Amino acid sequence: MHGANTVLLEKMEKPARKVRITGKGRCNITNSKTLSEFEAETHNAEFVRPALSIFFNRHIAELLHGQGVDTVVERGGRVFPASGRAADVANALERWARQQGAHIITHSEVAHLRQLPNGHLALRDASDRSITAKAVVVATGGLSYPLTGSTGDGLRLAKQLGHSIVEPMPSLVGLTVGQPFHQAHGLTLKNVMASLWADRHPVAEQQGEVMLTDFGLEGAAILRLSRRAIQLHRQHQRVEVLLDLKPALSHEKLFNRLVRELEATPTLDMRGLLRKLMPAPMLPHVLTLCRLAGTTQANSLSDEALSGVVDTLKAISFGITGHRPWSEAIVTAGGVNTNEIDPYTMQSALHSGLYFAGEVIDVDANTGGYNLQAAFSTGWLAGLSAARYATGA
Repeated sequence: MHGANTVLLEKMEKPARKVRITGKGRCNITNSKTLSEFEAETHNAEFVRPALSIFFNRHIAELLHGQGVDTVVERGGRVFPASGRAADVANALERWARQQGAHIITHSEVAHLRQLPNGHLALRDASDRSITAKAVVVATGGLSYPLTGSTGDGLRLAKQLGHSIVEPMPSLVGLTVGQPFHQAHGLTLKNVMASLWADRHPVAEQQGEVMLTDFGLEGAAILRLSRRAIQLHRQHQRVEVLLDLKPALSHEKLFNRLVRELEATPTLDMRGLLRKLMPAPMLPHVLTLCRLAGTTQANSLSDEALSGVVDTLKAISFGITGHRPWSEAIVTAGGVNTNEIDPYTMQSALHSGLYFAGEVIDVDANTGGYNLQAAFSTGWLAGLSAARYATGA
């Protein structure tokens, strides 16, 4: 590829296993937003900027189009294959690589990587096969979705060569809470505001969908908060997520709405009043938080008590106790320290001819196609740089 003889050592039975399951099997390839908007969604954005600048969303769309895979743009700028099949994207990438001359060897897990005195790099796989190369690109993924082959192999190889690793942690993953809404298991709340707090101080907020589960919280808004929540929890801070069920209404406007409901129907009990504001499965827990019985006549409440009900609806608190396992995490935060990688080539600062790409690097982003694009961009730059290094171009 680019004039270099290229061998791809693939641990699994076929390449791109993770691509085949992303986006719930639809593959959120990239996002149509601008470079600056991408950077706003990305951790270590300054590092990945050169890679995004030379291979961005239109470039991956053009590459796939050349392989017969058209794309469509959906809500939030998310780009998907028009077919709705992630396998089409994975197959197109594999087909393109083979057309460029890459030789793909499957069932070949790299066990060891070292640099020889002459500067070349020597690899040995689990079956004791040895390969020597002028340049090597480590693009093994992180630790998320381990059944696809992402089990931290690249981090181990990087350590063998003296690289430091920013402690990996799952990101874009569900959060566990102390007291889940068991009666509301599986309920999705739309257009709520989820606020992240640490030691009683606000940290971040996301508006969107939140799913109540038997373990805690999921949904797009929670996934976007999960990285920071896990980081703070690991720092032994008291971490909470507060849900505002009616973010479009101020406290005063929501209070006035309840008053109007009671004026229209004076016989409403608390269950009936709250049912006008939320799905039925949430009622038992919210009534408990309000310390009210469902049969309590709503118009018997004082203004102060009704104001307390509004306070509850605007800030239902969940104490975060942890996160779901790696098998459910969409991406890995952490990885090979970016201070030890040249952002303009993806080459190791410790070893000439060694390159890194994708999730193995300490780069991650929010949900919405940003992570796959970062992998495509760093992969393109690493491959191009490695080929130039190997051929002396």
